[in-house]
Amino acid sequence: MEMEEQWWRGQLAADIHQSLRIKELKLPVYKALSPQIALRRYFADLLAILSNRYQLCPTARHLAVYLLDLFMDHYDVAVKQLYVIALSCLLLASKFEEKEDRVPKLDQLNSLGFMSSLHLVLNRQDLLQMELLLLETFSWNLCLPTAAHFIDYYLSVSVHENDLHNGWPLASIAKTKAFLEKYTHYFLEVSLQDHSFLTFRPSMVAAACITASRICLHISPSLTSQLHLLTGYTWEHLTPCIELMLIAHDNDVKEANKTKGHQSSPQLLFQPQYQHSTSQLVQFHPPTQPQTPVQPQAQTQTQAHTQTQAYRSHLQGRRPTILSGSSSRGYTIQACPGLQSSLQPTVRALPVQGPIAR
Repeated sequence: MEMEEQWWRGQLAADIHQSLRIKELKLPVYKALSPQIALRRYFADLLAILSNRYQLCPTARHLAVYLLDLFMDHYDVAVKQLYVIALSCLLLASKFEEKEDRVPKLDQLNSLGFMSSLHLVLNRQDLLQMELLLLETFSWNLCLPTAAHFIDYYLSVSVHENDLHNGWPLASIAKTKAFLEKYTHYFLEVSLQDHSFLTFRPSMVAAACITASRICLHISPSLTSQLHLLTGYTWEHLTPCIELMLIAHDNDVKEANKTKGHQSSPQLLFQPQYQHSTSQLVQFHPPTQPQTPVQPQAQTQTQAHTQTQAYRSHLQGRRPTILSGSSSRGYTIQACPGLQSSLQPTVRALPVQGPIAR
């Protein structure tokens, strides 16, 4: 990103941040009503991989997933049609967030492996109609803040010279910032994969990403006074979101250790082979249509609360050692799991049934 585009470094950073905080208060309420919600993780990962393939910025990637979430929350859509909708969300988000030459071209999308396997061919007229439907659904407003819009501003105060690592002064602030940034972007991607994070404000998710990263790196205090002053969030505000992130992190660590057969290290797990490969795109198969009933927002929140309650005692047990900087269990980072292990070949697709009854 060009220096002039890095708003968080400019004189208007505080004003822009305040504007984003106001806009997030007006975001549509996500109700988790989609009958295809079991496929949500699949399409979120698909959009993330396509964003990496076309080198789109994180804000475009997160906006694309958020647009898809909002649309799925309003419409009951056939699985095959969800591919067209997902690609349309990606195009809208990239047109809004990226320079023109970064926006994926129609022939690039049609050349994707899963498009041919699904016998899908996009044309300009169909894409235009879908984009218009999406824009009408969003009331022609694409200025929708996501956690990615806040993360760089919060990263600017993520490390302080008085921080401690395992109770000792930081050996290198630059290296600490580099590792913390990698962890933060890992947790940012974790937040894309689970719709439970949509129950939190985007700024809260961004602040939780940084705090969870400091916990994993044993940097104390876990929540810095600078981040608290910048966001207004306390530990009590962030704890539910952080706990969900650490649950996902622990699961990834377990998978990494199973794969390697030994305790993993951050350096190892940051290697390219642990990242999503764009070559996977030609191997995608349509997912199985979910048979589970739709979970309303209240039930989703209850399940998230149950998860965090189960994890809370474990977190509470290690939090004092983290805050004091003393040694605790080792933490590593694992890239988001690949898609293939969680997907099954398609058996059928539901017809489009129109808007979901409210």
